[in-house]
Amino acid sequence: MNPKFNHQKFVVRKQILSLVGAKIDIFDIDEKAILFSKMKAFKLKEDIRIYGDETMQDCLISIQARSVIDFSSIFDVVDVETGRKIGSLRRKGMKSIFKDEWAILTTSDSEIGLIKEDNALLALLRRFLTNLIPQHYNVEMNGTKVAEFKQNFNPFVQKLNLDFSADHNDKLDRRLGLAAAVLLIAVEGNQG
Repeated sequence: MNPKFNHQKFVVRKQILSLVGAKIDIFDIDEKAILFSKMKAFKLKEDIRIYGDETMQDCLISIQARSVIDFSSIFDVVDVETGRKIGSLRRKGMKSIFKDEWAILTTSDSEIGLIKEDNALLALLRRFLTNLIPQHYNVEMNGTKVAEFKQNFNPFVQKLNLDFSADHNDKLDRRLGLAAAVLLIAVEGNQG
């Protein structure tokens, strides 16, 4: 596995690029950009790539929706270097109306974890009253908390701080965790 994925903490930041989509950069704890992504605007079927270089020539991870615009979409996460599927992420459709929730799936689609917003009341306030309340997600694998994703409030740049330090036994593949964070910023970030 590429050493860029071996960190305990990351920062994922999305910058809006008007009509051409959005640029998502992933930084290490020292605020050095180490991974890069770009989303194209107006796509019916999400296809997001994570690159190891700023020129976006060295593709490492592919995140692809299985179907076109689906409320409970499943996104397959693939290691491009090996061609192997790492796992999948499924948006929990109806539950995500009021509180974002995603299932973490194995390569054979068995649910092994959850990514869920911290508080239902705050989630409702975010959706229906104001987007000024930062999001906070807990990541659990087989019922054990392994990571935390916290959004910083900034009206111009979406930023998600990832902390995998609770994952002492490496239950969650960092590539899958980073793909989830990119999806949260890309997909959930478009709701507000």
